[in-house]
Amino acid sequence: MVTMDESPDDLTTGELRALQLSREREERKAAERSDTDEETAQHDRRAAKSAYLREKLEEREEAERQAEQE
Repeated sequence: MVTMDESPDDLTTGELRALQLSREREERKAAERSDTDEETAQHDRRAAKSAYLREKLEEREEAERQAEQE
């Protein structure tokens, strides 16, 4: 399992993607538990950022797979 203590330089693209997915889920849960609209918005922004980064890492994984096949 990937932990946030590990250096991003030591992780594979797949591990980074899994980390972003975990962060996204955590932030979505935190948004649901937030007491104020401001807190909810902050957690929603963090979740959106993690989702964006996860999507980019998925694209990178696909590019790496295609490069291996060539």
